[in-house]
Amino acid sequence: MKASTPAAAVTKDFEDGEKLISSKDYAKALKSFKKAADQGHALAQNYMGLIYAKGLGVTQDFQKAEPWFRKSAEQGEPLAQNNLGLMYAKGEGVAQDYQQAVFWLLKAAEQGNSEAQYNLGFMYAKGQGVKQDDQQAVSWFRKAAEQGDEVAQYNLAFMYEKGIGVTQDYEQAVFLYSMAAGQGSTDAQLNLGGLYDTGEGVEQDQKQAVAWWTKAADKGHAVAQNNLGLMYAQGHGVAQNYIEAHKWFSLASEAGDESAKNGLEIAESIMTAAQITEAKELAKDWKESH
Repeated sequence: MKASTPAAAVTKDFEDGEKLISSKDYAKALKSFKKAADQGHALAQNYMGLIYAKGLGVTQDFQKAEPWFRKSAEQGEPLAQNNLGLMYAKGEGVAQDYQQAVFWLLKAAEQGNSEAQYNLGFMYAKGQGVKQDDQQAVSWFRKAAEQGDEVAQYNLAFMYEKGIGVTQDYEQAVFLYSMAAGQGSTDAQLNLGGLYDTGEGVEQDQKQAVAWWTKAADKGHAVAQNNLGLMYAQGHGVAQNYIEAHKWFSLASEAGDESAKNGLEIAESIMTAAQITEAKELAKDWKESH
């Protein structure tokens, strides 16, 4: 029988692995985590799964990740339960099985894991592995959102905006979009700008719409870039400026927003050749700095 390693030594191996992985020394981290994982350390087993799932210092291999996630998940580790659930949902390292995905996600979600709560909400919203149920989706999104999960905040806000699974409530949508937007969600910034533009759930303020769309546009969000182009072209929330409008239409068009092409053509029909040249230079400068 193999002698067990003292608990203190197992903990030290795990802690060494954490330090090594944070410094991106993946080869040594793998060795430290494996020592602890072989002794049954649940978090170390989860890290072993992550190393193989993400290809950190090794060839990405979901089939090698799966047994480590499973060992950890079966010990009740919520991080691993969520990761194993996602593997079943995506069919990575295992045959795709939505019911198994829900089984593991629920275990993690009930332990308060916010990512699992969001993922479970997504499964209910899509009807994957469970009967489609918008109210259940809202319930799980809310649990995750209350823990600060940005994507859950966005999804819950969207459901309030559209009245899906809840009574339509623009003020709640604004509140939740603001939470997610403040964390950097470009989709939330886009939709929050839209509510400021129309004055739904908040006093209409096109300057605020421009401010939020600018945040999203600066991160490359094509729809926000097109919206900015429209605001500059029409002089809504900003001084009318066809050069800025052309810049944003151009960037949005290149990013794949089809409606921006129409805006670009209209702007060019109004602008001088010199203005178009200046706008193209601004777009070029923006791309080089982003």
